[in-house]
Amino acid sequence: MGPSRNRARASILAPMKFISRAGAHCLLPLGLIAALAGCAGKNLVSSSDSGDATTRALRSQVDTIVVIYAENRAFDNLYGNFPGARGLGEVVDRDGRPLPLYVPQIDRDGSVLPVLPPTWGGVTAAGMQPVVTEAESMGLPNAPFSIEHAFAAQSHVTLSTATVTRDLVHRFFEHQMQIDGGKNDGYAAWSDAGGLAMGHYDYSQSALYALAKDFVLADNFFQGAFGGSFLNHQYLICACAPVYPNADTAAAKPSIAILDRDAAGHYLPRLQPAKNAKPSALDEPPRFAKSGNIAPLDYFGDGQFYAVNTMQPPYQPSGNAPAAADADALYADPHNATTLPPQQQATIGDALDAKHVHWTWYSGSWDAALADGRRPALKPRAVIYAPDTAGGNPDFQAHHQPFNYFERFDPRAHADQRAAHLQDYGALVAAAAAGRLPAVAFYKPQGNLNQHAGYASVAQGDAHIAELVAKLRASPQWRHMVIVITYDEFGGAWDHVAPPQGDLLGPGARIPALLISPFARRGIVDHTQYDTESILRLITRRFGLDVLPGIKIRDHALAAHGAPPMGDLTNALELR
Repeated sequence: MGPSRNRARASILAPMKFISRAGAHCLLPLGLIAALAGCAGKNLVSSSDSGDATTRALRSQVDTIVVIYAENRAFDNLYGNFPGARGLGEVVDRDGRPLPLYVPQIDRDGSVLPVLPPTWGGVTAAGMQPVVTEAESMGLPNAPFSIEHAFAAQSHVTLSTATVTRDLVHRFFEHQMQIDGGKNDGYAAWSDAGGLAMGHYDYSQSALYALAKDFVLADNFFQGAFGGSFLNHQYLICACAPVYPNADTAAAKPSIAILDRDAAGHYLPRLQPAKNAKPSALDEPPRFAKSGNIAPLDYFGDGQFYAVNTMQPPYQPSGNAPAAADADALYADPHNATTLPPQQQATIGDALDAKHVHWTWYSGSWDAALADGRRPALKPRAVIYAPDTAGGNPDFQAHHQPFNYFERFDPRAHADQRAAHLQDYGALVAAAAAGRLPAVAFYKPQGNLNQHAGYASVAQGDAHIAELVAKLRASPQWRHMVIVITYDEFGGAWDHVAPPQGDLLGPGARIPALLISPFARRGIVDHTQYDTESILRLITRRFGLDVLPGIKIRDHALAAHGAPPMGDLTNALELR
């Protein structure tokens, strides 16, 4: 790109840098960045030919990449005390007292909270033992705290990683209000769980913590998109947000978020409060005019509606039952307000297929959920979002299955694609034992094993994932394998490290990531800047794939803020 072209590009970008999203970032509209994504630049990711030594070594030594995608944990929530990591020791002393670097949580009017709000509705999930009530959670100091011990004085109960706590809100716009321009001081005020957002565990006796000490823990890894599981699963496979065409006139009437605007009329990533909402976080949980599933028209600058909070797959298994007229019960009712229309964006699966690279998405209880999804519309579900009891088995989460939203996996038109690429956990275990894993394998644990607050414990998911790692290390393919264990998103839990300034999708909060491989730089903490699409970068580099548009969008946004591109995880590996 010559000097005149650089000047032209700068003149296009410059007027956009004033745009603010609740002070969180100087962010560029996706439409503008996408238009620039075809331009070459030294900071942009590329599929890379095999000319450099690292790429040659990666392609000659690594044959199998396995991605294990757990649920809803911020870095400080689990690994805040990990030796050598950027952890809680930066903001609190050994007794939990705030240090000067701690940024206190603020109330909704910007004043510092004198204490944390109570955990609204109680700390522990409904029906679970032991019980810590809302009243027993009141009056905690304005600081991060130990979930195990903080409530003991009031409740006479000590909790553990085996406790199923209540869920915490983790939605797209609420998350940006919590991040508050990188200060991370709005977590307690804008959480429906109040003060619980500031809690963390001592995870040091867990199996995954031990694996992190033996292999590599990344302590500068961020969720790819703001908000929750639905969007971050989409981001994992396409570095994009799902489109909902004509959401404002759709017969299903999906919910569209109501946002505040700045003086010029531009949308802010800040939900409009409900008219009678109480002003202080100490008086009630936050209430909004509408925290919808769809961002307003043109929020991302390209004239479209995008789904940013949980919607259901158009194909079974889905959280939405089949329409009564659907004799085969293969589809979710398209007239349900939360059924997302089939998606057509390019995914990492498409990029792998273009290079004839074998890949599979494996899910816990997939086969059982397929059968469950085909029950008649009025029959209760026994697998999908079931049972109702927290910690119950299997509690299959349909919105954690991102490929099931895409048109190429239509169960009638593309049954062969579904059979080839969407399979059960049992198939993963069998393939690993036989040495027949695909070159790229994604694994999603079923609900009760995924570590998600509200319906799963940290400990049960930890044991399950560690057991799978042991099976993978026993596989004939282990000698040429890289395992990436990470989390889809923060789950509503506070972290003290500000995410980098990126685009209008993210990145969001810091989350844990482990690299386990014979090629791992054993026993180190990797401080390289990563996010969820760093996994896609690794896969893209290893197999020489075309780069997905969303990765280029993220690169351009980071560069516009003077930040480097995200790493591709090779810094965690010793490749010769």
